[in-house]
Amino acid sequence: MRYAASERLRHPARVVAFGFATAIAIGTALLSLPLATETGHRTGLVDALFTATSAVCVTGLVTVDTGGHWSTFGEVVILALIQAGGLGIMTLATLITVLVAGRLGLRSRLLAQAETKLLGLSGIRRVVRNIVLFSLLSEAVVAAVLTVRFAVGYDQSWGRAAYQGVFHAISAFNNAGFSLHSDNLMRYVGDPWVCLTVAAAVIVGGLGFPVVFELARSWRRPAMWSVVTRITLGLTIALLVLGTVVFTAVEFANPRTLGALEVSDRVLAGFFHSVMTRTAGFNSIDIAALHPESLFATDLLMFIGGGSAGTAGGIKVTTFGLLAFVLWSEVRGEPAVNVGRRRVPETNHRQALAIVLLGIGAVAASTFLLLALTRHSLDSVLFEAISAFATVGLSTGITFDLPPAAELLLVGLMFLGRIGPLTVASALALRRRTRRFELPEERTIVG
Repeated sequence: MRYAASERLRHPARVVAFGFATAIAIGTALLSLPLATETGHRTGLVDALFTATSAVCVTGLVTVDTGGHWSTFGEVVILALIQAGGLGIMTLATLITVLVAGRLGLRSRLLAQAETKLLGLSGIRRVVRNIVLFSLLSEAVVAAVLTVRFAVGYDQSWGRAAYQGVFHAISAFNNAGFSLHSDNLMRYVGDPWVCLTVAAAVIVGGLGFPVVFELARSWRRPAMWSVVTRITLGLTIALLVLGTVVFTAVEFANPRTLGALEVSDRVLAGFFHSVMTRTAGFNSIDIAALHPESLFATDLLMFIGGGSAGTAGGIKVTTFGLLAFVLWSEVRGEPAVNVGRRRVPETNHRQALAIVLLGIGAVAASTFLLLALTRHSLDSVLFEAISAFATVGLSTGITFDLPPAAELLLVGLMFLGRIGPLTVASALALRRRTRRFELPEERTIVG
């Protein structure tokens, strides 16, 4: 029995996949009940499965209107699935980090523990407790702000305002993108209280637990930051600014998106959309009305995603940033990749490359199949595939028109996108082996 348990722990991919699959199965069963719909009729199995997968994988893609189709019971089930998926991915990512550290050599473990303050095996309970408390406290603050705004600014009853505030707070912090409104958050496009509060929750949830807590401990001492924090924070700020500038400039005169708004509201909407491309899935403008340049920029930002060990998806900014440093070092002819005062080992280079190639392959294959299964354009299909893989939830509106086979394909893509990068990275780290001999070296032509 001990041996079997040890073998399961050596393969965290199995634990992660089984946990998420179990949550999806339970969610599908609950959403299939007549009690879960406003009409009292059963939801089709594919739609129930799609919604449960989208909620657990904190994606936000939907095949039915969340606020109109599901009853209060159904909405609470979706909310519980979002919370379980968000907490689950942060906790599992952190615990797998601990497991990986346990398989490292003594010197590497000591260096890692000194750098992150999280990798001691005796501190697992404290880490999990802090993750849960941090998540619930963040959601409570966001819910309070939204509740007051909905009640005071939109004349909603305090009960209704509180319900909507809690729902959107949990959805935002977990980067899920589910909304109770048929137009998502488009009715709040010029409301900074709603948009900036939701955006702040998305950013904090997407940074990742290790980064947030390291910043809380040593925000005045940037020289002490780990490589993960340096890359995550630097790229997050850079991509948010770049996205805001690009979207605002490209859509500034588009009457179907930003053109009809006041100048200040255009900047707010551009910033909000830039934040949401980091796998949050809310939208305050019509995604289908975006110019092709904006759609392409959104594709890129969605694929990159957010921080590691957070609620965001994508290949992660740490992966993208690390490959950028690898490229820069290669261009300069440097033998090692250095970030700040740290040298990044070659194993991390291979892990980052594997995750990127996995993502490109999954998106490419899914786009090809979706083109074969539907009659939608390449722009729309590619956007949908990236949104599903990166667990974003933004859509040009084709999700409602997809056939069952295409919906099932997106279910698999959301599942792969949620657990794929994490499990691949951990599996590669845990499979590290020592070779007792080396084969003769032969250089090949590259490029």
